[in-house]
Amino acid sequence: MKMIRYSNLLFICLVLAPGYVFGQLATGEVRLEVKDPSGSGMEAAGTLESLAAGIKRNFTTTSQGRHTFASLPFGVYRLRLEREGFASTSVLIEVHSELPVVRVVSMDLRALQSDVEILDEQTLLNPTSTGAAQHLGGDAIQFRTSSTPGRSVLDLVNQQPGWLLEANGILHPRASEYDVQYVIDGIPLYDNRSPAFAQTLGIDDFETLTVRTGNYPAEFGRKLGGIIEVNTQRDGRHGWHGQTSLQAGSFRQRSGFASIQYAQRANSFSISGEGMKTDRYLDPPVIENYTNRASGGGVSARFNRTWSTSDTSRIYFQNHHTGFLVPNELLQQSVGQRQDRAADETSGQISHTHVFSATAALLQARAMVRDTSSRLWSNALSTPILPDQNRGFREAYAGGSFSIVKGSHELKAGGDAVYRSIHEEFGFRIITRRLNPGNVRVFDGDVPATFRFTETATNHQRSFFVQDLWRRGGLTLSGGLRFDHYRLRDDGETEWSPRLAAAYHVAKADLVLRASYDRIFQEPAVENILFATSDLVDELGGEGVFIPLKPARGYFNEVGFSKRLFGLRMDGTWYRRQLRNFADDALLLNTGVSFPVAFKEGRVNGYEVKLELPRWGRVSSSASYSNMIARGTLPVAGGLFLGDEADEALGGEGSFPITQDQRNTFRFRGRGQLHPRVWVGLGGSYNSGLPFEIEGISNLNFISGQYGQRIIERVNFDRGRVLPSVSLDLSVGVIIMESDRRTLRLQADVFNLANRLNLINFSGLLSGTALEAGRNAAIRLNASF
Repeated sequence: MKMIRYSNLLFICLVLAPGYVFGQLATGEVRLEVKDPSGSGMEAAGTLESLAAGIKRNFTTTSQGRHTFASLPFGVYRLRLEREGFASTSVLIEVHSELPVVRVVSMDLRALQSDVEILDEQTLLNPTSTGAAQHLGGDAIQFRTSSTPGRSVLDLVNQQPGWLLEANGILHPRASEYDVQYVIDGIPLYDNRSPAFAQTLGIDDFETLTVRTGNYPAEFGRKLGGIIEVNTQRDGRHGWHGQTSLQAGSFRQRSGFASIQYAQRANSFSISGEGMKTDRYLDPPVIENYTNRASGGGVSARFNRTWSTSDTSRIYFQNHHTGFLVPNELLQQSVGQRQDRAADETSGQISHTHVFSATAALLQARAMVRDTSSRLWSNALSTPILPDQNRGFREAYAGGSFSIVKGSHELKAGGDAVYRSIHEEFGFRIITRRLNPGNVRVFDGDVPATFRFTETATNHQRSFFVQDLWRRGGLTLSGGLRFDHYRLRDDGETEWSPRLAAAYHVAKADLVLRASYDRIFQEPAVENILFATSDLVDELGGEGVFIPLKPARGYFNEVGFSKRLFGLRMDGTWYRRQLRNFADDALLLNTGVSFPVAFKEGRVNGYEVKLELPRWGRVSSSASYSNMIARGTLPVAGGLFLGDEADEALGGEGSFPITQDQRNTFRFRGRGQLHPRVWVGLGGSYNSGLPFEIEGISNLNFISGQYGQRIIERVNFDRGRVLPSVSLDLSVGVIIMESDRRTLRLQADVFNLANRLNLINFSGLLSGTALEAGRNAAIRLNASF
C-alpha cells in the first residue's frame, strides 16, 4: 500500500476542519478595558495572578486601555491596576469556560482612594473544579531544576502526585503505560513522547502546563492515563522580543535554545531553534555508562493573526531530529557492540477561533499534518541479537468545537478525525544462543536464526462528543457523552463513553468536595502496532495461540477534596481504575525497542495527597505523596516474545504486580528568597521500588556479568523488587540583571547530593535495567529582551 503524500494529508485536513467541530483547549481568555472617571480608555499597568493556576502576568494596557490575557487555565484570578494620580484597584475575575471574559474596570482619582484589603489566598481554590488538575505556570517553569536534554517537561510533570518516571524518561500516570496524551495549543498528540521514542517538547517555548490524571471531560479521549496540556508563549508586546537559554553540565552536556518574536498591530511572528549534545541521554543498564552519546536539535516557526475582536488564526511549523546510541551492558561492551537509533519529526498546524459576541458562543477549528519516524541499526558485533528497525507514520488530524453559555449552563459539542498511514520494518539475526559466564541459554532451538517483518497499513479514528457544565450556588455538575470509532487495517471497534462529575464548594470552610466517573476507551500504542497485531507466534518459535491486541475498555472512579488553610492548599484524591486489555509494553532485550502488549485485565487503586504553599513571605514549597497498588491478569496479547517466552506469556494465568506498581512515592520542593536577586531551592524524592520478573535468578554469576555486582546489591530477589531510591537536590539562582525589557538569570543545580546508586528497573520479560545518575551538576543561563 502506497504511503499517503503530504499534499493529500493537507487536503484532508482542510476539507475536514470545517466539518468536524472538536477542540481540546481547557483554557480561557480575559479581555480588559480600563477607563478613567469620565469613561474614556486610558493606559495603566498591573498584574493578573492566580495562586491555584500558577499564573502571574505583568502587563501594560494600550493607550485606549485595552489588554487581552490569553491561554488562562480555569480558576479565580486577582487583577491589580496602577497609574500615577489614580487609586490602585484590585478585583477578582473568575475564568471557567473558553469564552472570553470581558471586564471593564474604572479607576478613581487618588483623592477618592480608600483602603482595600487584598487577599491573594482568595485565588488558591477553584470553587467549580470537579478534578484535582495541577497547574504549572511561569514560576514553576522559570525556577525549574535543569534536566537531561529532552526531559525538562517530563521532570516537571514527575513532581506531581500520581506520576513516576520509569527507564529512559517514560512517564507513567497512575500505573498507565503508553497512555499519556499531550495537548499542544488544543491539538492532541497520542504517540509516546519520551526521549527513546520521539522528540520531546522544548519547555522554554511554554507558558503554562496543566496536568490531569482523572475527571476527564468528554472532549478528551483515546489516551487517558494522564493528560498534559501545554500552552505556548504568546507575548502581546509590540516590536522585537526574544529569549535564549544556555545549559552545560556533567556528562559533557551542552544545550541551547533561542527564540525571537516580532509583533505589530494584528500580526505576530516568532521563530525558535534548539540543539543539544550529551554523553548520558538514556538511563544506562550499568554504572560505566557505555555508548550513551546523543545529539539533536530542531526549529519551529509560528504566525498569529488577529483579524478582529471576533476572529484569530494561528499557523505553526516544527522540525526535530535526534540521534543517539543504545547503552551497552557489560557483556555487550566487551565484544564491541554498537547500536544506533534516530528519531525525526516534522509537523504543521493551523487553527482558527471565532467568537459570536452577540450569543456568547465560540467556534474553534484546527488541523495538523505530521510525519514521524524512528530507526535502529547495529554493527556486526552486536550480541546476542543483531536487530534493525525502520518505522513511522504520517498523520492527518482535523477538529474543532462549538461552545455556548445559556444561563447556568456551559454547553460544548464536537468531533474529530485522525488518519494515519503506518509503516514498519523490523528484523533480527541471532548471533549466539548462549552467553557466558555460565553458558546461559538466551534462545532455544525453536527461535529462527533470522526474521524479517514488513507491513504498511492505515489507521482511522473518529469521535463525537457533547458535554454540559451546570453551576448553581456552591454546586457544580458536569456530564458528557463521547463516541469513538477505531479502525486498524479492516477491523473496526466502537464505544460510547459517559462522563459524570460533581463538585460542592463549602465556602465557610474554604473546602471543595468532588467526585467523578469516567468511562474509558483507549487505543493501543501506535509504536510497532502492526507487528503486535500480527499472528507471528509460529514464525518466532512459540507454540501458544495468538491473542489479538485490542483497545482498552473500563472505568476510572475518584473522589477527593481541596482545602484552603491560610496560605496553604491541600489536595487529596482516592481513585480506582479497572480496565480490560490493560496496556503495557515488552522490551526486546537491551535494544531499547519495545512492543505494545495488553494484559487480560488491570486494576489500579490508590490515593494521593499534595500540599502546596505558593507564597509565604519569601518561601514557597510543595510536597506530594502517592500510594498505589497495580495488578495485571494473564494472559498477554501482542508484543514480541521469543521461543519459550511466548508459551509462558500467551498461555499464562493468574495475577501479578505490573511493572509500574510502585507502592509509595514522595516528592518535595522548596524555594527561599535570600535576597531580591538571590534564591536557593531544595528538592528531594523517595521511590519505594518497582517490581521485576527474571528467568534464571539462580545463576547470579551470569547476571553479575551483565550488570555488575553493585547493581545486584540494589535488588531484593526475595521480594522481587528493586530497593528504594532516594535523592536530594540543591539549586541556587541569581538575577544578574532585571528591567522592564531585559532580564539575565543564572542558575546552578546539584543532583543526588549523597551520590547514591539508585536503580530504576531491573531486567525482566517486560522491562530492562536502568540506573539513575549519580551526583551530577548543571548550570543554566537565561536571557530575555
